[in-house]
Amino acid sequence: MRVVLFTGKGGVGKTTLAAATAAHLARAGRKSLVVSTDPAHSLGDALGADLDGEPDELEGGLFAAHVDTRALVDGAWTDLQGHLRTMLAGAGVDELMADELTVLPGVEDLLALAEIRRLAETGLWDVVVVDCGPTAETLRLLGLPEALAGYLERLFPAHRRAVRGMLAGLAGGRPGSPAAAGWDRTIDALDQLAAQLTGLRALLADRDRTSIRLVTTPERVVAAETRRTLTALALHDLRVDGLVANRVMPAPPPSLRGPTARWLRERHAEQQAVLAEVRAECAGTVPVETVAYAATEPTGVPALLELAAALYPPGVDPVARPGRDAPPALTVRRIAGEGTSRDSEFELVLRLPGAADGPLDLSRVGDELVVSVGVTRRLVSLPSVLRRCAVTAARLEGEGHATDLVVVFAPDPAVWMR
Repeated sequence: MRVVLFTGKGGVGKTTLAAATAAHLARAGRKSLVVSTDPAHSLGDALGADLDGEPDELEGGLFAAHVDTRALVDGAWTDLQGHLRTMLAGAGVDELMADELTVLPGVEDLLALAEIRRLAETGLWDVVVVDCGPTAETLRLLGLPEALAGYLERLFPAHRRAVRGMLAGLAGGRPGSPAAAGWDRTIDALDQLAAQLTGLRALLADRDRTSIRLVTTPERVVAAETRRTLTALALHDLRVDGLVANRVMPAPPPSLRGPTARWLRERHAEQQAVLAEVRAECAGTVPVETVAYAATEPTGVPALLELAAALYPPGVDPVARPGRDAPPALTVRRIAGEGTSRDSEFELVLRLPGAADGPLDLSRVGDELVVSVGVTRRLVSLPSVLRRCAVTAARLEGEGHATDLVVVFAPDPAVWMR
């Protein structure tokens, strides 16, 4: 089973291409579900169908749905929020403050992603195509599981959640009392949330099963955002399996004359220049495909199938799995010393395409390395061999889509002496 998430700057046509891909796969005999997490919910318009939260079969093998985040919030999250309010009230927190503390920013995005995972793991479809929101919303969506899992572990560590009696005692409850029972329910809910976050992270990190398809247009402003998105997705160790440049203007015939012809030629030349830059930056790493500008907007399954036929020639699998020889996003290599000697030095290498184009910040917090590129931040848990080391240097290697962030570590004398 494959999961492919389509995203891009608003208005580039990602919804249309996601729907076209799903329709193409279904027509080829692969049972497909296309589902939208975009608040705009334009997937139904593209397919020419009325959609709701339950997958509906539009034609043989093609299913579609909109994720109803409001219903999800009113359901699963409300229960956990109630348990947390009870827990805080038992600890003496004011009721009004408890309400504010249990408001989780981004909960709708988290539940939408959880619904995608639930649908994918039913095993009912060969391919799940996801029409995500614009890139900024998608980056927040895809970064939530890892970020929230870290916050949850800091607030309620797993080893402390396991000691239920001690927690209940801190809240003034005794084993078997209503207060203790309330704590048990709260901890059960937290454990379920932790398990769900772990499952979401596993789904997104499964580079053989899950990938992201970026949609752009050959315009400099849009291409610049696409570059930043590639860097942010690489920072989160998420695989981009393709970039689709939509609405590419054809070259006007040489016989065409006049102001309109001049405008068309200039527009075509500008788009081709942008495409050449994008292809050069992604060479050997992310394949770039193009879709011609259509005279009419493709809506309805027949029109979407025509669009997909131009994007995916015969014999091309739209959701082919990547090769097993793809390099890992993060590696650690020894550059000096042997074994556990105190003169050992290491380099942590993080693939970070486009990092040289934006502000890059690096810091160390405990056993984690905090890497920020622009407005995107990730906490990288350090391997055990680096936790007793200090950062001594950092540099960028390569250029374009082949840029690596290299962080140098050497043993920390203060740690080795303990």
